[in-house]
Order: sequence, then C-alpha cells, then structure tokens
Amino acid sequence: MPEKEATSTLTEPQATEIAPVLETLPVEPTITETTSPTDVPTQPVSSAASFPDASRYTWVKVLGSLRKPLFLTHAGDGSGRKFIVSQAGTIQIWKGDRLLSTPFLDISDRISPQALGAGYTERGLLGLAFHPRYAENGYFYVNYTDRRGATVISRFQVSSDPDQADPQSEFLILTVDQPYANHNGGMLAFGPDGYLYIGMGDGGAAGDPENRAQALDTLLGKLLRIDVDAGTPYAIPASNPFAGGGGLPEIWAYGLRNPWRFCFDALTGDLYLPDVGQNQWEEINFQPASSSGGENYGWDFREASHPYEGEVPVDASLVEPVAEYSHAEGCSVTGGYVYRGVQLPEWQGVYFYGDYCSGRVWGLLRGEQGAWVSQALFETGVTISSFGVDEAGELYLTALAQGEIYRLQAR
Repeated sequence: MPEKEATSTLTEPQATEIAPVLETLPVEPTITETTSPTDVPTQPVSSAASFPDASRYTWVKVLGSLRKPLFLTHAGDGSGRKFIVSQAGTIQIWKGDRLLSTPFLDISDRISPQALGAGYTERGLLGLAFHPRYAENGYFYVNYTDRRGATVISRFQVSSDPDQADPQSEFLILTVDQPYANHNGGMLAFGPDGYLYIGMGDGGAAGDPENRAQALDTLLGKLLRIDVDAGTPYAIPASNPFAGGGGLPEIWAYGLRNPWRFCFDALTGDLYLPDVGQNQWEEINFQPASSSGGENYGWDFREASHPYEGEVPVDASLVEPVAEYSHAEGCSVTGGYVYRGVQLPEWQGVYFYGDYCSGRVWGLLRGEQGAWVSQALFETGVTISSFGVDEAGELYLTALAQGEIYRLQAR
C-alpha cells in the first residue's frame, strides 16, 4: 500500500480528462540518465530515448463512485473482463460497459478491520493475480492482511458461475506475521517462468529498525518466488538463489523497503521493481529476464542510490536503481507497466510509473547505448494507488481517494 496519506494536498479533477505536463515541468527529463550493465538484454525504444508528445494524450475517467479502488487487472481468459480490487475486501467485475453489482469475491469479514473504515491504512485486500492457466483451473491468488494484521497469501477458485468466485474455496498458501501496520507490500504477479512472485515490505517502523530487509532469515523486505503448482501448499523452485541454503529458500531478491507494485514486461519478461522510499528518495529498480536472482537492492544501507544508514559491508554488491526522484516531486512511488497495447503504438516499450502523493506520472525507457531516461509526462491530481492493464494491454490507473479509474487515451 502506498504509505503516505496525501489526500489533503490534492485536488479532485474538475473534468473527466487529466492534463499532460506542459509548461509547468522542465522540458528535459527530470531524472539523471543512468547506464545499465552491458549484459541487460532489453530492447531499446530508440537511440535518442525520446518520448511521444504527452499533450496529444489524456487520462479519461471511465469509472467513478468506487469504494477504495486499489488495483485493476484481468484474468487472461479471453473474456475481456477487468477485475477491480477494493482495499475494503471485495473484487468487482467490470464487464463490457457495466460494473457488476455482485462482487466476484467478498472477503471483507476476513481482512483487517482498519481497512473497512474511511481513514488511511496500509492494510486490507492488497493484491490479486490470476493463475496463467486460469481458463482451465479457475485459480486466482490474493494478498491481504487478516484481522490480526498478518500478511496472508491465499488461493481461491471460481464457482460454476464465471462471474462468481467461491469464498469457501480459500486455500492458504503463506502467512507472514507483520510487526507493524505499515510496509506490508501487497503485490502478486506470475512471472514468465510460471512462478508466483510476492512483494514483501520490511515490516514497518521508520528506517527498518531491526534490519529485516538485509536479513536473510526473514521474508520481510524481500521479493519472494514460489511454485504454486507443486508441493503443498507450495514448492521452492530449484533455481531460487537460496534454495541450497544461506537464506530462506523463498527469497528471490532482498534489500527492499516496500515494493508496493511491480511488473514483468509482457514482451521481454524483464522485471520493473519500484521501492517506496523513506524520507527523501523514491526508486525504480530493474531486473533483466536473464537474472538468476539474489539481487540486493540496498535498503537500508541506501535510500535509492543515496547513503541512508550504516556502512555497506565490503563483500556486499548492491544493485543501483535505474531511476529515482526526490520528495520535491512526490513521496510514494507507484509502479506501473510497460505499455504493450495496440491503441497507442507510439508508447510501445515505455514503462509508466507514478506517485501516490503528487499524482505525477513519468515514463521510463532505455536507449541503444544503455542509458535510462525518465521524463515527467502527466499531472493527474489524484492519488495513484496502482496502474493496471486489460487483456489488450491498454493502460489504466486507480485513484484511491477519489474512488475513480482512468484510462490513457489519445485526444
């Protein structure tokens, strides 16, 4: 969950369209170029790493009056339906031009009571991922904080009605106790390898006081990778970096503060892994599809690329972010997606991300020489809790405080 309450600093949009960044922001990219390792096998968009003219595009409100919309995704089953996650414990189906009145799933009786009220909380129903073979097995996975505050990863199954899940089909995959009410992570996603990846925050309190992100004997502050198709309730992929010892075998990467939203590029399989910062910096990390795992993204030795606390061990190999921005531009990064849709071909290969507090949206891409460039594109004026994509790869964002969903479209 984006961890800073920011609704008091935002104004609700007065129209259904959101303006692009024009004169109010620098013309040049707002983030210093960084160079990736030479073995990163990503596909450059152009040698100049140029972005389309954002003034020709707009975010159009397509749904409103929603309760705590936190995430949007699809089932990949060919139905074209979109699934909207509410922090308050429900999943609704957006089918054609209708939002179905009966929830696909309602587990509001199982989640933290804090998520049911109107106040700010980082607990609740936080993530949803459909099994790659959902059309065959009907399985989907959720990430929620239960009534005692622990992180729960569970599997559910659809009922005989394709628009209704069976709430009694819950199968517990993993439970992780949370020492504090914040930095719980929340994202679930299946990678191109078919394994389930789970984003876990460091467990909370400022500055990771118990150094969980760097400790390999806890799942907190990590990106996990498990096989939900083998074992009960899951198996450890043999290729996990600590499958043979040295750390908990579920760990794929570590040194993370709160990896709220991440994604795999639908074309290349590369992983984009933003991490919410402490007081000064927000960061975007990148992991190529060829990675064998084990990356240390630096928290809490570093906040983004900047020293934070303690001396870095001489044998530590920290992975630098490919983009970062200061709290002069926001306060809580919300990771998005690499655009792979068909309606807006000029945006092909651009990674979108935003800030929950400022409502700003950036694009990130890499040129042929390996330099990453990030540029501010849109000022939305809404609390961006997540981005989402439909089956066609078109891009959306969810506005938590406003109870709205927007889609990126050409003017």
